[in-house]
Amino acid sequence: MNIGTPSRSRGQWFGRLINRIESARPSDRLILRSLFFAAVGCFVWGIFLYNQAFVVSTPVPGGTVVEGVVGIPRFVNPVLAVTRADQDMSALLFSGLMKINTEGILIPDLAESITRSDDGKTYNIIMRRDNLFHDGTPLTARDVAFTIGLIQNPDLKSPLRGNWAGVTVEEISEYELNIVLDEAYTPFIENFTVGIIPRHIWSELPLEQIPFSQRNTEPVGSGPFSLEKVVRNDAGLIEVYELERAESDVKLEALTIRFYQNEDDLTKAFSEGKLTSTTNLRAADIATLVDSNVYNIVEKPLPRVFALFFNQNKSVALRDAAVREALDLAIDRNALVDTVLSGYGVPTDTPLPPTNTDNTLPSRNIDVVAETTRILTRAGWQKNQNGVFEKRIDGNAVTLAFTVRTAHTDLLADTAGSVIEAWRAIGIQVDIEKYEQSDLLQAVIRPRDFEILLFGLDMNRTVDLYPFWHSSQREDPGLNIAQYANIEVDNLLADARTATSSNERDQKAVTAMNIIKNERPALFLFVPSLPYVVHKDVSTAPMEGLSKPHERFMNIESWFVAREDRWPIFNNSND
Repeated sequence: MNIGTPSRSRGQWFGRLINRIESARPSDRLILRSLFFAAVGCFVWGIFLYNQAFVVSTPVPGGTVVEGVVGIPRFVNPVLAVTRADQDMSALLFSGLMKINTEGILIPDLAESITRSDDGKTYNIIMRRDNLFHDGTPLTARDVAFTIGLIQNPDLKSPLRGNWAGVTVEEISEYELNIVLDEAYTPFIENFTVGIIPRHIWSELPLEQIPFSQRNTEPVGSGPFSLEKVVRNDAGLIEVYELERAESDVKLEALTIRFYQNEDDLTKAFSEGKLTSTTNLRAADIATLVDSNVYNIVEKPLPRVFALFFNQNKSVALRDAAVREALDLAIDRNALVDTVLSGYGVPTDTPLPPTNTDNTLPSRNIDVVAETTRILTRAGWQKNQNGVFEKRIDGNAVTLAFTVRTAHTDLLADTAGSVIEAWRAIGIQVDIEKYEQSDLLQAVIRPRDFEILLFGLDMNRTVDLYPFWHSSQREDPGLNIAQYANIEVDNLLADARTATSSNERDQKAVTAMNIIKNERPALFLFVPSLPYVVHKDVSTAPMEGLSKPHERFMNIESWFVAREDRWPIFNNSND
């Protein structure tokens, strides 16, 4: 057999070449050596270029992201989550029937398929059979029905209850169910992104104990990450959640969430290099703290309208249309966006978020003090000896004096400060009270205990004004914070919900918007964008079609830190 012959032939050929070079005359030998080494160098360089042309940087499992969040988690439970901290954690630890893909389109997640009936009232859901909660328990249609039932229970007061009003759940089998609406409502399908909670864990608790259970802060879900460790401070407040990947397709090995009680503490931690990502940096600090060579800024618009909501049941003066008009005229919304948001937002004077993120409102070339004085004096208001407007109403002297209540965040505090300064300049006495976010919700918003509330309303991708402005939503847990009631607006919003045509739905929404704008139950200020600061070592998935900040995590299984250079043939999709 001649198995070794080719190798010996190549070796003999190479040896003869070297001998030929070395046996040449000295003058020729130098030239031949140079040519030989040049040929070898070209060959090696060619291999390098070929490798560079075809090798790819491939994401591989590994690496940790450290995310900074303002707020302390209290309800890491999709049924009860309201604050940013709770919603962020719920998005990471729980999965819904559907999710948003990298193009901003809803796709099945826990569901294998979702089919809507021709009349738009029934959604047939087939569940995937491989869904498991983090404790290994199968996730079935019973868990879905249980979650929706809790949301609908009026005694639990879920903030999502309004989205599921008039909805019936029919369990067909262990992995199939129907969700039936009283009336067709095309945007309803967005509700299927709500996280599903485990029935076997929560059903054993009496309803009244659910909001107080420790299971809200040590949750078991079915999301891309599971809770590995909780770190608390001496006061028992949660400081850190350490999460580990719970799904094989997740590239990040772990995710650490650090919680801060205020923006100052988070900013300090960021400046010390303790965080790789956050959405909670002040807009003004981004320019000074964020090194563009180290961090990327992902800026996305959000359908979130910040407004000053009036409670006319708490203030006789606010029932006067002239007072609301003067308060409105005094506010320069373009200046608010520039100063408070550092340009990361769009000014608005309507309840519908602007579709164009470059929009600005027309400049106001008026004497604000003179014009507001004219409006108020024409309505019977006069300045007293302290320079504050007052008027006799029903035999009583009423002073234009208000208290603005809001959350204890820099964004809201700075906004309130600018607004209050403008109002004081026209002869209105204003004070401010700031609350922690959870306290604001429990003590102010839910009981409607305020004269003026500065707050932001989060909307969906398909904007629906019904939960915020229909009179049926005036009482908690409804989101009609201003307790606004207008029969024409009610009819328009109800019709918009059932319209099969998107054009018809938009027209009715715009008509309702104009009525609300003219009656001024609230003064709309701006729509902020979401500046997400992320270390350049972290590759995130595209974030399109976001409606809430926590949706930035919707495709976190595609995020990665670790990577290897490989030839395509060696790539393994199972990494």
